[in-house]
Amino acid sequence: MPDLHAMFVHAHPDDESSKGAATMARYAKEGYRVSVVTCTDGCAGDILNPAMDRPGIRERMAEIRREELERALEILGVTDSFEFGYADSGYVEDFAGDGACLSPDCFYNADPAEVTGRLVRIIRAERPHVLVTYPEGGGYPHPDHIRTHDVCVAAFDAAADPDAYPDAGPPWEIAKLYYVGAFSRRKLERLHRACEERGIESPFAAWLDRFDPDEQDPTTTTVEVGDYLGQRSAALLAHATQIDPAGLWFRVPDEVVREVYPWEDFELARSRVPTELPESSLFAGLE
Repeated sequence: MPDLHAMFVHAHPDDESSKGAATMARYAKEGYRVSVVTCTDGCAGDILNPAMDRPGIRERMAEIRREELERALEILGVTDSFEFGYADSGYVEDFAGDGACLSPDCFYNADPAEVTGRLVRIIRAERPHVLVTYPEGGGYPHPDHIRTHDVCVAAFDAAADPDAYPDAGPPWEIAKLYYVGAFSRRKLERLHRACEERGIESPFAAWLDRFDPDEQDPTTTTVEVGDYLGQRSAALLAHATQIDPAGLWFRVPDEVVREVYPWEDFELARSRVPTELPESSLFAGLE
């Protein structure tokens, strides 16, 4: 098997388990190298699982979320993890890109050139063939997701440029850049219809209402992950402060998801190698 490496760059602990997690589990099982970069400490996250809302948790949030991340990555089979440790910027309703409303020392307000340089150093040292992050705008308007996208796109180019960050190691050209989102419209529609047919209260109706009916689905690449949905769910549950087992994520059983939509969707944003669309692998064109 080719020695191929996919690097996933996420904003917070738990993002790796909700976006592309089953794909990571599959590739790790198949012997590919998979790594995860986590930009923030997640310390601004709310306690979303009532069972974890007890004394001492909030005071140790950053430490606990690091431990949750370690457990989740172990479940997914990911052994290479890099943590930047920037302070979580926190979610701001209707965030418009003005960092003045955020803490001055948070991730969003960190110098983008500094963060890009840190990521370039990791890329040049670890030499991934594929880089995966969020679409433009972060996928949803969380400051940390927006900044993660910006930094990844900048690092994709800078890592290959010998004149950029010359102290960060020899240049390395990543072959492909992907964007990952948790749900495409196609996926939401199929799962919503499956819930209605099975008498399951659908968590997807409100999401579908928010979609622009004229918006094109950007998906270029669908990875079959039916055998790895259980690992994905277990990894999510490892983030016990953030994931309520009785909440939205687990309203639709994995066996229903496997029957209806056993794929994870990605958008190929940049490629330096020839490839034919649609793809069924992030490594298409590289093997």
